[in-house]
Parts: sequence; C-alpha cells; structure tokens
Amino acid sequence: MAYDRNNVFARILRGELPCAKVYEDAHVLAFRDIHPLAPVHVILIPKGEYVSADDFSAKASEVEQAAFMRAIGKIAQHEGVQQSGYRILANHGAAAHQEVPHFHLHIFGGRDLGPMLRRPRPGEA
Repeated sequence: MAYDRNNVFARILRGELPCAKVYEDAHVLAFRDIHPLAPVHVILIPKGEYVSADDFSAKASEVEQAAFMRAIGKIAQHEGVQQSGYRILANHGAAAHQEVPHFHLHIFGGRDLGPMLRRPRPGEA
C-alpha cells in the first residue's frame, strides 16, 4: 500500500488540522484521540511517512524507532498510567480495521481495561 499524503495524520503533522498535543520531539507526535475509548487515549505517530508497523520497522532509521519506543514510556508517565498500567495497540490493514493509513499506536489507560478493550457503558469513565 502506498502512503497517502492526504491522510488525517499527515494533515495534522503539516498543521492543517488541529490536535490536542500530549508529546512531541523531532521524530514523533502524540495527541489525544478525538473519540477516546478510555480516560487516557493517546495516539502516537512517527513524523515519517510509514503506512504500518511493518513499513516502519523495515524503513525507519534506528533513531526514529528508538524515539518512537521511548515516547511510549514518556507518555505513560506524563499521563499518570505508568504504575497503574496501560495498553498499547496498533492496527494493521483492513482485517484489523486500520482507519488511518499512517502507522500509529493507541495508548490506553486510566481505568481497568479488562481482557479486551470496549467502549465504556453509560456512567463509566
């Protein structure tokens, strides 16, 4: 799959669309999901043009990959979920329901996530 330079995350990186930034460095950007599934729901994206985890692991530099992995811990600490626990999730391709063709991780936390992630019921955080 070719990289689509008009995907929503590419537009956020170019400043064409706003985001609620949580973390940024030279290689990554993290921001709050606009449809959160948990009290903490952050999207982490590399600044390079990568479609999937496969693409990122094959083409990103070691510096980009290290920055991406280090950002996960920094975000967890910043969001206060490092001790209580958090989940990271990356979808790849149609069968996994990848909605944006730009490699990204979801970081979830702030409540007991159970064995699988689900939308909170009314009255739940």
